[in-house]
Amino acid sequence: MSPTTRLHSPLLSVAELQSELAGAAPPLLLDASFELADPSAGRRAWEQAHIPGSCHVDLEADLCGPRSGRNGRHPLPERVAFARTAAALGVRPGRSVVVLDRGDGAFAARLWWMLRWLGHADVRVLDGGLKAWTAAGGELVDGSWAPPAAADAAYPERAPLAATIDADTLQARLAEVLLIDARGAARYRGEVEPIDPVAGHIPGALNRPYTENLAPDGLFLSPPQLRQAFAALGLTPDQPRVVVSQCGSGVTACHNLLALEVAGLPGGLLYPGSWSEWCADPARPVATGA
Repeated sequence: MSPTTRLHSPLLSVAELQSELAGAAPPLLLDASFELADPSAGRRAWEQAHIPGSCHVDLEADLCGPRSGRNGRHPLPERVAFARTAAALGVRPGRSVVVLDRGDGAFAARLWWMLRWLGHADVRVLDGGLKAWTAAGGELVDGSWAPPAAADAAYPERAPLAATIDADTLQARLAEVLLIDARGAARYRGEVEPIDPVAGHIPGALNRPYTENLAPDGLFLSPPQLRQAFAALGLTPDQPRVVVSQCGSGVTACHNLLALEVAGLPGGLLYPGSWSEWCADPARPVATGA
């Protein structure tokens, strides 16, 4: 794995977005704002204030599949189902897409990852999200929102640009992969568990809270800073390892995968079920502590 250039960064700045929106072929804007504690808050916030032309995408309605009780809190939908959702939102092959949210980028990162999983290459994340947009004086509008209507055709089938690993394969390969847990340190150590029924982490996982990918201003750290952080976990361009990213339910794990791309260390796998799926099976091992 070799560092990517800034030209191929999965991020773009507010200034870059404003320039592209004023161009002849403006990107499609998708706002993935969401709040775990209040699932309807993201849509309500979008209705009150959003970037002109943006569409709201809901984590649970648009970016998740049915829950079985054993497949995690935010399971991926079937790829064909998400292809229909993406098409209804206006995603077309070759069309530039920019995703954002009004938080720390976790939900935007999930949407970014899923579009790449669908095979859509031209998707980037607005660095700093809506907060950066408003801080720069960007225009906001209000408006009502209706869920996406069914599209005439799904997004065409393409080879995925992002990949997953399932629980059984991960368990069999724990000694081989570099497993990175994006949850907060206290949850990782098993000191607290506010959401899932079991506290702790997957044995062998290393902790990299996704919030550490950001500077105090809410923008991503620079590629060299991120490379240094991942090197501390044992990942360097000259010592590549298969990276698996996980969190509580497969959402903030995408933020670490995005950070790896920014750092020029692409190719990490997502464990979609993450801790919420892993700990639902009492036969799977659990570790606690640092």
